[in-house]
Amino acid sequence: MKDLIGKTAVITGAASGIGRATAIRCAAEGMNVVLADIEGPLLDLAVAEILATGVRAIGVKCDVSDSAQVEALRDTALTEFGAVHLLMNNAGVAYGRPNHKTSPAQWQWVVGVNLLGVAYGVSAFVPAMIEQGEGHIVNTASEAGLTATPMLGSYHATKYAVVGLSESLSLELEATNVNVSCLCPELVDTKIFESVRNAPAALNLSVRPAPVKIIEELMGTVAMDPADVAADVIYAVKANRFWIITHQVTEARILQRNRDLEAGRRPRMPLGPTGL
Repeated sequence: MKDLIGKTAVITGAASGIGRATAIRCAAEGMNVVLADIEGPLLDLAVAEILATGVRAIGVKCDVSDSAQVEALRDTALTEFGAVHLLMNNAGVAYGRPNHKTSPAQWQWVVGVNLLGVAYGVSAFVPAMIEQGEGHIVNTASEAGLTATPMLGSYHATKYAVVGLSESLSLELEATNVNVSCLCPELVDTKIFESVRNAPAALNLSVRPAPVKIIEELMGTVAMDPADVAADVIYAVKANRFWIITHQVTEARILQRNRDLEAGRRPRMPLGPTGL
């Protein structure tokens, strides 16, 4: 997969944030792009932006928590382009609430998108990649899949699961020419903390805008540009790298967690952005 020209990428959660930036980067690499998202109007804008560059692209409205819709996404991509070479299971949501106050319906929403959406993507696309003898899967996890904080239990649970799923999948595909990468970014300038805008109406969750500047202040860090994350993704695909770690501080936080694990200590808050 060092040469991406003429190949086809399918990206979920592609209407905004990391997904949109990666779709644009794939187009710049000369790939055909299938953009999938639940937000129709934003999806149309993203597709139009890519089409304006002269690259072939289509948009598919898709709720990744529905396996039938993910299978339909696959069928549409194969009908339009004949093959899928890069799959990025990127759609994700976040909801901040103490674990013991998170309702079953809220759990189902977060798990359905963040974890089952990835699992359904793997089930739908990987068999065809194995058959064609070439492919690469990028699963978007998070630094939250490697270290934990309070108030984001459902998010952490799903992202830890995506890390484990990705590691297992990589082992399973070792004898094939289908490769896997696991993306674990820290703070990126996206609207992930406003994702309740796409929550089922029955959950009755209010949208509380969370400007990235406020989040930066709370976390003591600077949000990464999605375009820079997209560049890391494409590099990892070409270089066949499994881990995509976007922030240097993540390594220090993983080291702290591993030391606590080895010593049998209870979890601690992750290290700050300086690693101190």
